[in-house]
Amino acid sequence: MRNIQNGVNVDQLMSTIDAIQDNPDLARFQFRANSEWGGGGRAKTSIKSFYGAGQEDTSRDAPFIVEADEPPVLLGDNQAPNAVELVLSALTSCLTVGFAYNAAAQGVKLNSLEFSMEGDVDLHGFLGLSGSVRPGFEHIQVTCKVSSDAAPEKLNEIWEHVQRTSPVLDICCNPVPVTLALEQAIPAGDAD
Repeated sequence: MRNIQNGVNVDQLMSTIDAIQDNPDLARFQFRANSEWGGGGRAKTSIKSFYGAGQEDTSRDAPFIVEADEPPVLLGDNQAPNAVELVLSALTSCLTVGFAYNAAAQGVKLNSLEFSMEGDVDLHGFLGLSGSVRPGFEHIQVTCKVSSDAAPEKLNEIWEHVQRTSPVLDICCNPVPVTLALEQAIPAGDAD
């Protein structure tokens, strides 16, 4: 019988942890995304393949499509969340999974788990109007609301562990080297 807690297969989770401890190379992952401009403030990102657990993943038959747009006040058509809203979504998703998995691994049943987030941006940076204002978030406020029969001390222990181990929280809080390259495509008919 499988040990399922909070929708997580705890036996499989623990086996994965053991396998990585036995073979550290299994922990190396490379995630990928490709994005195309859709006119105006729209972008469509395709996410399918990744490398992990020592091999290329082939579990996805079709790519996930993530669309982005801007609200009308930022000259968009409001067809999808904008990029900074997607960052909030990525952060809340990562914290949610981290909390649920860690609670499950410790035998803590969750009745409910909700996150709310707010991020503050000053457009002076994005619009290039001020070199002293960063273009991204100035501050992100995260509130986690959890319902469980576990002791508050146990929930705080899990919450603190999740904050130390969340990949997306780490990306948001610590500089990550980013290599940028521009490739100029030659318009059709100009290749001569």
